[in-house]
Amino acid sequence: METENIKTKNVHQGANVRKLRQLVGMKQTTFGELLGMNQQSVSRLEQKRVLEEDTLFKVANILHVAPEIIRNLEENPTSIVIENNTFQTGSSNVGVVEQDHNIENQIHPVDQLMTLNKEQASLYERMLTIEKEKNTLLEKLLKEK
Repeated sequence: METENIKTKNVHQGANVRKLRQLVGMKQTTFGELLGMNQQSVSRLEQKRVLEEDTLFKVANILHVAPEIIRNLEENPTSIVIENNTFQTGSSNVGVVEQDHNIENQIHPVDQLMTLNKEQASLYERMLTIEKEKNTLLEKLLKEK
């Protein structure tokens, strides 16, 4: 049942692990060492649609995120844009400020991702409300004729 729910929600837990790992700037080899596996095993893990619970908790602990983020983060255009950003020093999309050659993180990329996902959901809700209002108006106009 959980697998069916994930399939309908467009969630790929392995891809979420890869995205989060890349956001924190960790290579597969380093990540594998922390998990007690080699780079090839990490690659296979990142290809799995659903992760085992114990693995999910280990990964979440290493990446310093809640397991729910890995479990529920859906693929959407917003996450793809963030995923394809290199988050290099001086990038205006990272949320960092350069002051006297010191970098100060103001907003973590995962937090940015979660904020953008919430904004996107809000936008969809507003669009749905507008569509409902439009349909109601059209129905009213049709009844008047």
